[in-house]
Amino acid sequence: VIYDQHTSNMAENAERGGERGGFRGGFGRGGRGDRRGGRGRGRGRGDGEDKVWVPVTKLGRLVKEKKIKTIEHIYLHALPIKETEILDHFLGTPDRESKTGLKDEVLQIHPVQKQTKAGQRTRFKAFVAIGDHNGHLGLGSKCSKEVATAIRGAIQDAKLNIIPVRRGYWGAMIGAPHTVPCKLSAKCGSCMVRLIPAPRGTGIVGAPTSKKLLAMAGVDDCYTSATGQTATLGNFAKATFKAITKTYTYLTPDLWQETPFEKPPAQEFTDFLARTEKK
Repeated sequence: VIYDQHTSNMAENAERGGERGGFRGGFGRGGRGDRRGGRGRGRGRGDGEDKVWVPVTKLGRLVKEKKIKTIEHIYLHALPIKETEILDHFLGTPDRESKTGLKDEVLQIHPVQKQTKAGQRTRFKAFVAIGDHNGHLGLGSKCSKEVATAIRGAIQDAKLNIIPVRRGYWGAMIGAPHTVPCKLSAKCGSCMVRLIPAPRGTGIVGAPTSKKLLAMAGVDDCYTSATGQTATLGNFAKATFKAITKTYTYLTPDLWQETPFEKPPAQEFTDFLARTEKK
């Protein structure tokens, strides 16, 4: 009777599949096919329950209390952004379906391997671009055992790397800025990317990767030139991102006027930051 009861318990465990002691293997990991995570299109973006943001940096406290009104104020003083919620506050959360606002796109997911004593250890590396098609662009990457975790981490990294993008004109300054302000170039690995201003209506002439990044930055017209191993998409995307970053580093004559210097936020709101919240 004891033997029959024991075998019936093992059969129940086998039917449940994921519990320790069943016929599916030890350590309670469940089926072997579940290790890599989902590979669907909506992977890695699922937001759980809405959590109340508790800032951990001085900049975060100032943003939450609306002492800092715009993200340009942060860029003006070159303050490092350490919390993704600051970007969510100013630009909104990324949504691929919306026509306006912040949107993210997975550029590439590829496996990377490390040789160990037990064999190869495979992980997945994700590259994600994020932008609002209106002068803000970010690029992030993350490596993880699960695809969904890698994408989620890459989105967080891209948010923290968001930069302002300056746009300019080709020819007459009529209408809104539509192209890059000058010729720009940058290099990552063997990939060298060059961005060249183009007339209005040209569109973005370039590879799919650079086209996505420029479109997310809000550039409508641009010629591109690339050399090196551009099939290494990570380096190609980084080189394009570095080139776009340089748009504000070149001072054209219209930026020569004297800048009225203001106090940095930490100095301006020092009394507010000195207060500690009452528990």
